[in-house]
Amino acid sequence: MFREQLFEHPKLLMLIAVLLMLFGVIMPLLMVIKLVESTFFWNFLSFGASTLGLFLGIVALVAWNIKQK
Repeated sequence: MFREQLFEHPKLLMLIAVLLMLFGVIMPLLMVIKLVESTFFWNFLSFGASTLGLFLGIVALVAWNIKQK
């Protein structure tokens, strides 16, 4: 059931993926310029968001291609 709902809205998945990847880029930048303190939690969260966004973007592209056919 969740898989069918996931493949019905590939544009929403792509938007979520882009937002996650942006978070994964902006947070380390904020840590480098010392607006946010660099902690293990923020480092791990930004890496995880970037990785999850990449994989979610790939899934969204696959769903988009399946929906086009």
